[in-house]
Amino acid sequence: MYETILNLHSYWAYLVLFVLILAAGNALVKSFSGKEYSPKDFRIALFTLIVSHIQLLIGLVLYFVSPRFDLWSELGGGVMGNAIARLYLVEHPLVNIIAIALITIGYSKHKKKLTSQAKLKVLAIFYSIALVLLLSRIPWSTWMG
Repeated sequence: MYETILNLHSYWAYLVLFVLILAAGNALVKSFSGKEYSPKDFRIALFTLIVSHIQLLIGLVLYFVSPRFDLWSELGGGVMGNAIARLYLVEHPLVNIIAIALITIGYSKHKKKLTSQAKLKVLAIFYSIALVLLLSRIPWSTWMG
């Protein structure tokens, strides 16, 4: 079960990154070029929200079924002294939850804005920050290896 969830989490991450790059890039380009917000922009933002939340659910299940979770009972506070354990048990989950919270906040805030530029600006800011956070805490050595 663990291997299946790990593979799903890893492959779904490609979709999340692709869609988030698309959404943030689209919002940035349209915001800086002064273009109008369209139904397509809404759909891209919504799809990004959905796939990121699915990834969060998969990640939470993975977190608790992972053999690494046992390190909490073995190491206790020593998890913070072990770089690998800290990445998988603290940094990756915490920073990625914050990133998905930013996607959620950005999506919710953009719906309340009345002008195209305001909608696009909110999406550009929140989705771009979320993208940077996600990219910062991906365990690249195991994910791409």
